Amino acid sequence: MPDNADFPGATPSDRQALPLWRILPSIGGIYVAQSLVGGLTFMGIPAVLRAEGVPLEQVGLVSLLMLPWALKFLWAPLAERWRIRPDGRRRTRQMVATGQMLCALGLAALALAGADVGRVMFGILALTALAAATVDIAVDAFAVEQLAVADRGWGNTAQVGGGYLGMVLGGGVFLALVPQLGWNVAAGLMAATVLLLALPLVFGAEPERPALANIPHRPSLAYAFARPEVRRGLLVTVLFEAGVRLVQPLAGPVLVDRGLDLSLIGLVNGAGAVGAGLLGTLIGGLAVRRMGAERAVLMAATAQVTAILALAGALMTGAGPLVLAGLVVAMTFAMAMGFVCLYALLMGLSSLRQAGVDFTLFQCADAAIAGLAGYGAALVAGRIGYGPSFLAAAAIAALGVLAIRLLRGGPHSLLPETKA
Repeated sequence: MPDNADFPGATPSDRQALPLWRILPSIGGIYVAQSLVGGLTFMGIPAVLRAEGVPLEQVGLVSLLMLPWALKFLWAPLAERWRIRPDGRRRTRQMVATGQMLCALGLAALALAGADVGRVMFGILALTALAAATVDIAVDAFAVEQLAVADRGWGNTAQVGGGYLGMVLGGGVFLALVPQLGWNVAAGLMAATVLLLALPLVFGAEPERPALANIPHRPSLAYAFARPEVRRGLLVTVLFEAGVRLVQPLAGPVLVDRGLDLSLIGLVNGAGAVGAGLLGTLIGGLAVRRMGAERAVLMAATAQVTAILALAGALMTGAGPLVLAGLVVAMTFAMAMGFVCLYALLMGLSSLRQAGVDFTLFQCADAAIAGLAGYGAALVAGRIGYGPSFLAAAAIAALGVLAIRLLRGGPHSLLPETKA
């Protein structure tokens, strides 16, 4: 059931009532804030707790807070039913304002509670993660609804690039502030930053879209899975991500095992990853703009295969650690570019009736692949070694490219340009 059948009078030009220069700061600010919360939860706070002597077993419990982001598709229909009013108008700004306020209050509560691990901290972080994941549903839906087809690449550049910047704030800047200003002030500044980043969207505009109003619909997972676009998008997500997700969790350990100094690994994972990631998002946005989402996805997938093959070859020929570090940075570039291209494609496969549900399904599928592949990659590498593992990942990624090409060449395009 394609969207141009759902909304016969809607065209991409109907959808974009806001100019791009107003959309990008609105969604970009929220994406930075969301990633700030994630970076603080999964990188910043665990590092501080460990520095305070908290046992690793307790620090590891923080990883369970990834669950709201992995499972948010379960309550995405409820969120969309509240966000989309019966008359077709949206309440995205109210939903984002409420969620961002809850996130800020959670971080402020952490500032007052202090760096003392326990049920209180875990409970605060869990509620903050739940609020952040729900805001993510709303802002993704806003992006799908407001961005024209030609601008989806730039929208996903803001999404992925905002993710990198947020991780720097939550996982890097926060850690730098704690020794200088103390836990309370550092956490308080993070809370204030979350609120400031929400201002462009909360106080911006969300124009009415009369072509989509007065069309009864109840957002649901059943409707999503009934649409061939969603099923196709889930398949493309698996094909696109399976290979590279097998390599991603091994990048750090392989550098350690090949003798690279920890300080240099920190530089690779810090400045190298952020620089390559931001450049990759820009190139990905430009590729989507110039060649369309389908061709950009194939180009990015091919780049990922090339990067994985280069790493596999370097490992199997005994290349030095600095060469491996450079190739890891190159892979980060290819991955960031790939995220932008893939998400631009998935935006076009999301129904305007329930954009938050459909796009959330795609994101949760990606998260599930990352989790399963990360666990499997460690088991495989432990048995057959890094080189053969990377070679196998490259083969899986190459098969994914071939399968996507076959899908694209079938009777139906992956992303019909006539979609509303």
